[in-house]
Amino acid sequence: MLLRLLADAPLAVRMVLCRDRDLPEAVVTAVVAHPDRHTRSFLARNPHVEPVQRARLVDDPEWFVRAHLADGPRPTGSAPPLPDDTVVHMMETYGNEELGGPFYQQFSRDLRRALPTHPVAKARAWGFDGWASLPAGIRAALLEDPDDEVRERARRHARNEDPAWVESALPAHSCHARNHTLMNLPLSRAVVDGVLARPAGPDEKSMIAGNTSLPADVVVLLAADPDAEVREEIAGRADLAPAELRALAEDPDPKVRLAVSVHPAWTEEERAGIDYEVRVDGPFYYWPAPLTPADPEAARRNALSGHPLLRRRAASVHTLPADLMRRLAADDDLGVRVLLAQHHPDAPAELMLRCFLEYTGPGRADLVARPDFPTDGLAVHAVDEDPEVRVLAARDPRLAPDAADRLTRDPDPVVRAAGARHPKLPAARLAELLDDEELAHHAAANPALGVGAIRRLVGALGVR
Repeated sequence: MLLRLLADAPLAVRMVLCRDRDLPEAVVTAVVAHPDRHTRSFLARNPHVEPVQRARLVDDPEWFVRAHLADGPRPTGSAPPLPDDTVVHMMETYGNEELGGPFYQQFSRDLRRALPTHPVAKARAWGFDGWASLPAGIRAALLEDPDDEVRERARRHARNEDPAWVESALPAHSCHARNHTLMNLPLSRAVVDGVLARPAGPDEKSMIAGNTSLPADVVVLLAADPDAEVREEIAGRADLAPAELRALAEDPDPKVRLAVSVHPAWTEEERAGIDYEVRVDGPFYYWPAPLTPADPEAARRNALSGHPLLRRRAASVHTLPADLMRRLAADDDLGVRVLLAQHHPDAPAELMLRCFLEYTGPGRADLVARPDFPTDGLAVHAVDEDPEVRVLAARDPRLAPDAADRLTRDPDPVVRAAGARHPKLPAARLAELLDDEELAHHAAANPALGVGAIRRLVGALGVR
């Protein structure tokens, strides 16, 4: 039936089929050989199939398909990366136009680590993420690389470590390039003095406040700046002297006190003496694991801290040990629990459900997408006031048929759609919904739909 749809159904049907669901191997093979480039590009963007299946399109004759394969599924990062050998092959054979999107999201963590020393020159040319943290020997080798492109990229990165060169290339007007430079690259004294005397933009003092190349006397100066945003930014520096730390801990602005309260120089007793306040309602965001693993000792200190922001940092560590994970799963701070549920691969199912019920900010729906989010027992939420909670009931395989029927009549359209897809929906109601303008699409996706009904639906499309 799927092969018939693939061969004869309209393009919109092929889009749903090839982009929005997992596919049997025989159907994948047919999609790869399909004469329509749009149909093949749908598979290139499918987050539900295995990466090795998407990789079968790596040498597609159409630029259109290859570019979509390089971009990957949407939203970006919603699927596992492509196989390493496929990615390297793309680096060697694709043009800049095909690789101009979020291609790096297709890299595995192992490949990212291997790029600076990869035997393939085109792969080494992608290996400059985190140049400053590369070992000196690897940087030296890249600067003398036999490949012209790799060597030139290395030299461009090395130039960015020279304050004199940075000064010569700094745009005089406020722009993204200037902002990036002021925040991240080593600054000459002339550039720093110019920002202090004649900033090109209103926030430039805040930008340089976090720059690690800032001279010590300027750090002292900005720690007492009349602008609270500047003081808040300077409060995060690790090189603050005791006098500046004490002054910032007593700052009249609560944001400044909060920023300095997590400084690593404090003892837990000193930290507790700072008058800070932490928002408890979020927002809380998921961040991918960094290439450089978190310091396990720092993570443990943070997990055991009395400061909720430090415990939240620990909760965001993907590799947090099991004992600390269990401790933070019972933490009294909502942010700690939510961040743990978002980041830890072994977060308990009951924690994910609790966080979904208690947290309503960004990333809430992503908790449900976690593979270990529970399903059993969710039917009790079918009458909750929050429609995002009511829809959980449709995930329960033991939902009663009459409860599934009620969900299809819910005032919220998302809940109604979920009810229409539940396999326990009574057959009579399911048949009724196949003629419902709003819910027919969802009813047609119900796994309880009989083969006869499926054949009638496909026949209605004019598919032979």
